[in-house]
Amino acid sequence: MSEGEPAQRLEPQPWMTDKASAAVMAALTAGRADVRFVGGCIRDACLGRPVKDIDIGTPEPPETVMQRLAKAGIKTVPTGLKHGTVTAVSQHRPFEITTLRRDVETDGRRAVVAFHDDWREDAARRDFTFNAMSCRPDGSLFDYFGGLADLRAGRVRFVGDPEQRIREDVLRLLRFFRFHAHYGRQSPDPPALAACRKLAPLLPSLSGERLAQETLRLLVAPDPGPVVALMQEIGVLAAYLPQARRLARLKALVTIEGIAAAADAVRRLAALVEGGAPAADGVAERLRLSNEQRERLAILAAPPFVLHPDLGDSLRRRLFNRVDDATRRDLALLAWAQTVEDARGAIDRRGAEAWRALLDDAALWRRRDLPVKGRDVLALGIEPGPRVGELIDALTRWWEERDFEPDRKACLAELKHVIANPRPPGGGPGAS
Repeated sequence: MSEGEPAQRLEPQPWMTDKASAAVMAALTAGRADVRFVGGCIRDACLGRPVKDIDIGTPEPPETVMQRLAKAGIKTVPTGLKHGTVTAVSQHRPFEITTLRRDVETDGRRAVVAFHDDWREDAARRDFTFNAMSCRPDGSLFDYFGGLADLRAGRVRFVGDPEQRIREDVLRLLRFFRFHAHYGRQSPDPPALAACRKLAPLLPSLSGERLAQETLRLLVAPDPGPVVALMQEIGVLAAYLPQARRLARLKALVTIEGIAAAADAVRRLAALVEGGAPAADGVAERLRLSNEQRERLAILAAPPFVLHPDLGDSLRRRLFNRVDDATRRDLALLAWAQTVEDARGAIDRRGAEAWRALLDDAALWRRRDLPVKGRDVLALGIEPGPRVGELIDALTRWWEERDFEPDRKACLAELKHVIANPRPPGGGPGAS
């Protein structure tokens, strides 16, 4: 297919014609360059899905791109000049603009590229056929490798030889499974699956951050379970995430989320992890999770307590108060998933109602803070040291046992009473 023969037309979308996009396109085509929207925005527009990120391709070098944008008064950020990428910011919206390129050298993690003006050659270096489509602002759609047909059929297919594509960038192996989870409606492409099985041992060469990005994106698919099971079957999980073995609990959690919650990648990852705190630490380290993600995974994969609808109201509130609002809900969902897994996937109506009531209680509860602090203990003459923490811990238990009702005055009175009447180790405050 020549450059001048579009496969068909894509009805121009609002995001293609609004002021922000029009300004960027006007700047980039000032020299009459053949500039097109590319990649994910075209893929999702063809399916009628929301478009989040807008990527643009151009045959002009990045220096020229920056000059044209600057002349039009559009802010630019040189996000990846060596790879031909510039980010334009128009109407507070980012547009990633990349010069057409070919790989000159690659080691599976990074590539040395050369710029050119051949749209078909640029498309040939992309990962999947439906990511290789491009579209002019007027709706002329170019599809060199049958991506539109694959997209409509729910078929994830590499451009060219799957093994070659993966060796160029090993992350494409995980991207195959991520895209299959989000777009696939057929059995996985056999040549692609064979290449993934063969090259799975290369995954440890990738950075944790890149592995995390693809893994977490995969896990928020509507139902990632079958794809994750396939990854386990052919050795992909074992190659980089051997702790992710609890497929039945993930399946149960996905079912429950369909009833009671939105999908959450870290919660689903926690459902997969087998081995408690050491396993969670290993996953967090391998994926280089953020501190926030690491802390969430640790508490969800190795919960400090187990919630259940049969817990008495007082005990339930005491447990609720030991974690923050979001964690409380996550722990309840994972505990419910555990019971569904134990029941081999069965969810009875009465049990579901009880769990939903527990989730409602968890959402309504607002964490209480002990009205006495460590400084209050010091003010009563206790020297800094372990004894301060012991007194606060014991006072907390006393306060919780009274359903959080004692106010600051009552807590201080109890604290003074205990200091004046020391108890044996472990005795803690009693009723005053």
